[in-house]
Amino acid sequence: MQGRIRKQTKYLTVSAMLSALGVVFLMLGSLVEVLDISVAVLASLLTVYAVIEMGRAYPWLIWIVTSVLSLLLLPQKTPALFYALFAGFYPILKEKLERIPSFVCYLLKLVVFHLCLGAMVAVMLLFIPDALEMNGMKWLPIALYLAALACFVLYDFALTKIITYYLIRLRKRFGIK
Repeated sequence: MQGRIRKQTKYLTVSAMLSALGVVFLMLGSLVEVLDISVAVLASLLTVYAVIEMGRAYPWLIWIVTSVLSLLLLPQKTPALFYALFAGFYPILKEKLERIPSFVCYLLKLVVFHLCLGAMVAVMLLFIPDALEMNGMKWLPIALYLAALACFVLYDFALTKIITYYLIRLRKRFGIK
């Protein structure tokens, strides 16, 4: 009983530290606008660690706490929105989706991407109504969509490689398992 309470306390403490570190990463992206999406992806790696090492509800708690705190505290909300609407929870879903057959997995990943992209566009239109005005450039939305899709495929592939590298090499080096 005492061992279980100690383990839960340890996981809760690590979750709080990972959430705080995620907010710090997102704050860096908020201050240096060129890094806004990059730091959101970097903050999502903290969720990956929680999925691998702690499991259960802890990754979801990290995503929620980091999202809420960053949306409340950051002066520029772009990294927080990208983290909250996609990068923060995608590693958690990825772990669940990759347990099913590969064709269905890829199809569901694309559905998740399109839902998240739609949510981001909806939020953008809600807060910045003229954000998608293209001034005669009708090809721009298609180019942006294709670029976003390519970035998503690259992110998913890179995330798989990072997770594999962590499980095979880094976990043993850090003495975790």
